[in-house]
Amino acid sequence: MEIIVPADLSVSSQLERSVSMYAIEQTRVDKEDNINKPLADVLPGCRIEVQELKIKISLEKSAQENAAEYYQDSKKARKKKEGVVNAIKKTKKKIRETEERGVKEGEEPVRILREKKWYEKFGWSFTTSGKMILFGRNAKQNDALVSAHLEKGDLFFHADIRGGSATILKGGKIAEGGELEEAAAIAASFSKAWDKGFSQVDAYGVEAGQVSKHVQGGAIAAGGFALEGERKWFRNTPLKLKVGIDEEGRAAVGAPGAGWITTGVEVVPGKRGKGKTAKALGRLFQIDENEFVRVLPSGNFRILGEGRRGL
Repeated sequence: MEIIVPADLSVSSQLERSVSMYAIEQTRVDKEDNINKPLADVLPGCRIEVQELKIKISLEKSAQENAAEYYQDSKKARKKKEGVVNAIKKTKKKIRETEERGVKEGEEPVRILREKKWYEKFGWSFTTSGKMILFGRNAKQNDALVSAHLEKGDLFFHADIRGGSATILKGGKIAEGGELEEAAAIAASFSKAWDKGFSQVDAYGVEAGQVSKHVQGGAIAAGGFALEGERKWFRNTPLKLKVGIDEEGRAAVGAPGAGWITTGVEVVPGKRGKGKTAKALGRLFQIDENEFVRVLPSGNFRILGEGRRGL
């Protein structure tokens, strides 16, 4: 609604034209002294009420000047409102995306403080039925693992590539076929094949008695082993792992489909660095990213379904 009050309107004419439509407040006008004075001299400013709408105007300015001032104020208010609305939208979007990843704004991933079990100094995993899989993280661990923990009844696995983890399936001689494939998947994934970005590699398994650190004429270098007899082959083993947390809340890695990892995702060789992958997994599972740095193989990664998960 537009209200026009000419600045040179006299008090008497203003009072005569006034009906219940509006009222002038704030200054009492002495009618005898000011009856013939311009309204602007008596009331430099006033507030007009129209159907509960209050409008403050300056009677020292023309109607056009008052209207122009309100127009400029309305433009500023509109811009501020648009800025606030956009900021709210961005904040809501950020909160929604963060909550979809399972982490509330401002929270740090949980850092696990617990006493580690003896086998956690090595690489470790389990088969679906609960048999332990141990593997070395470097040449020194490969030697220590085989010399101290490869026992009769176990099976030894390795990828058919130079550079890989010595992998032991405890009680492997009585394991079922699916468990052998799980151990082969671990041996294949924790090898140079992953670091090179391969999608698959051959792996093999032998009995504990077929593995030795000695050959005729001397000993084998650190991390290497001599194998005798026939090998059981696992051709074209896919390089794919399930990574997540187990029932104890630990960061864990296993063969694809490992049911003992209660919550997890699958990873394959990709283009994302190990550190960034561990950070994404830490956010997703709400634990310290360094826990995942320790369990992942060397190389780069792609998290399957990462777009859907907001990673």
